[in-house]
Amino acid sequence: MNFVKRAGLSLWARKGRTLITLAAFLVISVMVLAGVLIDGATARAEQDVKQSVGAEVNLEMDLGDLGAGAGMQAPRIDAGTVDELGRLPQVQKYTYEVWDRAILDDGQKLVGGGPQNPMGEGGTVGMGVLDTSLLPDFRSGRFTLLSGEHLTSADRDRKRLLIEERFAKENGLKVGDRISLTGNDEKTEADFTVAGVYRDSRPTDEPDAEYGISPANMLYGSVGGLGSLSSENENGLQVSKATFLLQGAEAQEAFEEAAEKEAGSELDGFALAANDKAIAQMTGPLDSIRGTATAAMWLMGLAGAAVLALLANLAVKQQRKEYGVLLAMGERKSSLIAQQALEVVLVATVAIGLGSLLAPALTQSAGQALLGREAAAAEEKLDSWQPPPPGSTGIGEGIDMDDRPVENADPVDRITVALSSSDLATVGAVGLGVGVLATAIPAAAVLRLNPRAILTKGK
Repeated sequence: MNFVKRAGLSLWARKGRTLITLAAFLVISVMVLAGVLIDGATARAEQDVKQSVGAEVNLEMDLGDLGAGAGMQAPRIDAGTVDELGRLPQVQKYTYEVWDRAILDDGQKLVGGGPQNPMGEGGTVGMGVLDTSLLPDFRSGRFTLLSGEHLTSADRDRKRLLIEERFAKENGLKVGDRISLTGNDEKTEADFTVAGVYRDSRPTDEPDAEYGISPANMLYGSVGGLGSLSSENENGLQVSKATFLLQGAEAQEAFEEAAEKEAGSELDGFALAANDKAIAQMTGPLDSIRGTATAAMWLMGLAGAAVLALLANLAVKQQRKEYGVLLAMGERKSSLIAQQALEVVLVATVAIGLGSLLAPALTQSAGQALLGREAAAAEEKLDSWQPPPPGSTGIGEGIDMDDRPVENADPVDRITVALSSSDLATVGAVGLGVGVLATAIPAAAVLRLNPRAILTKGK
């Protein structure tokens, strides 16, 4: 009788042991498949987040370089160089900013209730922007365009402004009206057209963290228009900050290498920093349940291998006399080992098949519940963050402004489990690996069997 037929008869004759082995393999296959499914579901969800948020790289002042002896002068880079970086193949869209003090004429006034004249009498921040739609505050939803249109690269050399709705109401302004502004030198003057009115959700009395003015008084204008008010730009527009939206997160490294090659020493004093805070905030719960599922998968795999090894070892002891008779009849020891391995493979195949039917639904339910708890905990932590009081940097209160949550970047709280052929292949490989490991020790025992001793002494 060949070992294949003996393996089938052995499994049928020892139904109790077969069922116990099947149950052990079923638990292993379900747990391993659950780990694989959760890993795949979280990876897909993370990729969806990256695609929805986009890959963003900011060109901004390198504070580390500034503290290393570069002086207190903020670095500037030529706008033409930034335009060259914006034309790199990795870049989808880009914008940059220049800012200076802008002074209102006597016919206009600032919104009251905030800091008193931080920029001098009638002075506020004039922020020149290449494309206002790409500003992080507009992209996150903290700013909302109420009327008019965004400033774009087509407006670069035109004199156009976006004003906050409280400033518009204070001065009775609407889209199409004109405002006269004077530059920081208090001599250069120009008239600007209101291109749009936006809403900033921050309170009037909450100073801007970077510029110290009331959010209601921030003016956004075309880069060329506001740049014309500054004598510093006589030799060309100088940029202090830029934002690049890449084709994808995978393009970040290639973009940084190309940017350093293109700009060279002009990047001295600047840092190219990926703005992945929103992605990290949204995918935090996914990373947590992925780690939990992976740890459980490995733990169950190792524990299952130990249990199966014990069952296989007991099987060898139960079948010692049978093996002794077979060996005395001339059966090879390799044939007995092949019989053991085949028994394990047959049981594992059935268990993996049953596991593939049970695991997706169980994993969806358990994974969703686990993710829901993690997302709720993350959301609660984000909601507990409180900004420092008006006029404070937060240092005295022990508040780190870098911990401020990103708006409209809620933690992911849903995943979709999907079983693929590659998942089954992974579980099959793990199952076979566990089976081989489980039969390794009994196989060594079979090699030590002595048929004469078994039949004469029962050992």
